[in-house]
Amino acid sequence: MAHTVWNLALLQMDIAIGEPERNYAKLEQMLEQAVAHATKPDVILFPEMWNTGYALERIHELSDVNGERTKALLSAFSRKHGVMIIGGSIAEKKAGGVYNTMYAYDREGRQIADYSKIHLFRLMDEEKFLQSGDRVGQLELDGVPAGMMICYDIRFPELTRKLALGGAQILFVPAEWPNPRLHHWRTLLMARAIENQMFVVSCNRVGISGTTEFFGHSMVIDPWGEVLAEGDGTEQIIRAQVDMGTVPEVRSRIPIFEDRRPHLYE
Repeated sequence: MAHTVWNLALLQMDIAIGEPERNYAKLEQMLEQAVAHATKPDVILFPEMWNTGYALERIHELSDVNGERTKALLSAFSRKHGVMIIGGSIAEKKAGGVYNTMYAYDREGRQIADYSKIHLFRLMDEEKFLQSGDRVGQLELDGVPAGMMICYDIRFPELTRKLALGGAQILFVPAEWPNPRLHHWRTLLMARAIENQMFVVSCNRVGISGTTEFFGHSMVIDPWGEVLAEGDGTEQIIRAQVDMGTVPEVRSRIPIFEDRRPHLYE
């Protein structure tokens, strides 16, 4: 595990609200662009709710039933190109309602995990139209323990700590994080990386949806809190390389997990 080095590609895309056909076409175009690069990615990450955007009033008709279309696309692409995919999140229609759900795929095209957003964002009326998930997003990529969270989840440090205590060494965060809260976005992501001594890989959208503007600034942050790569406000693919051997090294140098006193925190 100490020698696991991954090349990452973050698809910082604009999302056409309420237009799944356009969004699937855009995503497929950016996926092809990602793997055509001289440095082929090992892991590809997308933004939150990329299939529909926040078309919440029509989300029941627009959402992907059981994620079938999305799963078929991601499985076929990951298998064809031998890449791992953390598929951002989509509006997924299930028997109990519509969920904000992300899927992860291994290099053979197998779905290895899924996670539905557990903290719904009231400022965008999520709780009126979506159901919340009820379990944390844990997975393994190439044998490396990892975590998944979605957007608003990063404001809950208990969740990241739970993932870290469960072994996660890297955290993937798709988002639709809008202006004017760029300072919060950058600060929270860096804090989650520093306090849990893990890589944090976040993919935000760009563009304008109604009156809301999304600023991008997708980021790859190392366990020291250093920013390895950061997007601007335009549609682009952000690339970075992460050496997972950094995580045990950082954790041994500042042994916060050994020095915790959980009985005092309850």
